[in-house]
Parts: sequence; structure tokens; C-alpha cells
Amino acid sequence: MKKGTLKQILLITDGCSNKGEDPSVTAALAQQQGIAVNVIGILDDDQTEEPEGLQEVEDIANSGGGLSQIVYKQALSQTVQMVTKQAMTQTIQGFVNQELKQILGPEKDLEEIEPDKRGEIMEVVEDMGETCDLEVLILVDTSASMHDKLPTVKEALVDLSISLNARIGRNRFCIYHFPGRRKEMEKVLDWSPKLDSISSVFPKLSSGGITPTGPAIREAMYQFGKKGLLRSLRDEDEPGMEEAGH
Repeated sequence: MKKGTLKQILLITDGCSNKGEDPSVTAALAQQQGIAVNVIGILDDDQTEEPEGLQEVEDIANSGGGLSQIVYKQALSQTVQMVTKQAMTQTIQGFVNQELKQILGPEKDLEEIEPDKRGEIMEVVEDMGETCDLEVLILVDTSASMHDKLPTVKEALVDLSISLNARIGRNRFCIYHFPGRRKEMEKVLDWSPKLDSISSVFPKLSSGGITPTGPAIREAMYQFGKKGLLRSLRDEDEPGMEEAGH
């Protein structure tokens, strides 16, 4: 497998989209484009049971080939890091499995390979997790019910950036929030290797009533496409870049 770019949408929400298309359908479209959709559903610290909307969190991640996690506000930071890293491993394992099927035939899977060989393959997966390039588009729900959770989201994202900086591969992040003032989704931070600049941006986010999660995921998917187009126009800056999963 060629060294490539792992692409993730990381959706942080408290569930219950209520405007536009079904977010599970748009997450499935993203997966077809080679973009994993991971979803973190946040509970208030005093919530004793999961509200109905958080079933949607699982459905979106299942459709988007990503991971989902329901978490209390206080544990958000380590969860954001864990989900991002586990999703990278899962995506790479998927690629490696496809390669193995081509070599060993369709009936062979990673689990069926003898333990010694499997250990070697898992080392390759870990190594690729360290060295491949990673692009994460973070999609933050800023509907009215998320208002008190936004400061915690900001801290979690800064921690994510710091924890991933130890990797050899290049990290690129961008942040969008939904709903926007004029559009269903608006840019908070353009593609950047670090997220420390978000401290100045986050206080400006205002929370609104509606939750157009489906349209926001669709728009996020287009941002990756647009970025790929800009990159191909600037080939002289980044020659030889291969996209994984194509």
C-alpha cells in the first residue's frame, strides 16, 4: 500500500439533527469518497440516561465507516484523542486487509493468519499510523443545546493537536461549525498543522437553535474535494502526493 492521506470527519454533537437530509445517508456518501466519519456524542455531566438523539450518533458513524463514542463532558478531551487514533488504525487495517485479500485470496482475513505473521502485519499497521498523513475536518455542533459544552470542546481540540504532534506523518486540521449565521455550515479555522490558534476563534462562536447535521456532513465532504483540487493546481509545491484508498 502506498503511503497516503487518511481523511476523517470528526463530528462533535449532542445528537438530534432536525433540519435537512438524513445524516446517516450523507455519512455513507462520505465513506464512499474514502472519508471516515467519526462521531462523539456529548452528555451533560448530570445526565443519567442517554437522550434519544444519541442513537443517531451511532447510526452516523456506522454509515460513515467510523467510530462513535458517547461521553460525559469531563472526559471529552481523552475521548477525542482516542477516537481519532483508533479510527486511523481501523482505516489502515481496512486498507491492509484489502491488500491481503489481493495477495492471499478473498477468503483470507487478518484474523485467519497465523499469530506470528499477524503480529508482523499489526506492526506495519502501527508504523503506517505514525507515518501516513492525516487530515481531520472537525465539525462542531453549535446548536442551542451545545452552548455550555463549547469551552470543553475547544480544550479537547487543542489537546488533540498536541497529542498528534508527536507523529512523524503530517497532520492537517480544519474546523467548521453548524449551523452558521448565513449558511448551514461555516468555517472556523482553515487547514492548519496545529489547532492552538482556535483559542481566539472559539469565543466568537454563537449557538443557534437548529441542527442541520446531514447538510453539514455533505458540505464537509465537498471541502476535502475542493482541497484536493487546489492541491493538484499547486502540484509544484507538493509533488508526488498519493491519496490513500483510491
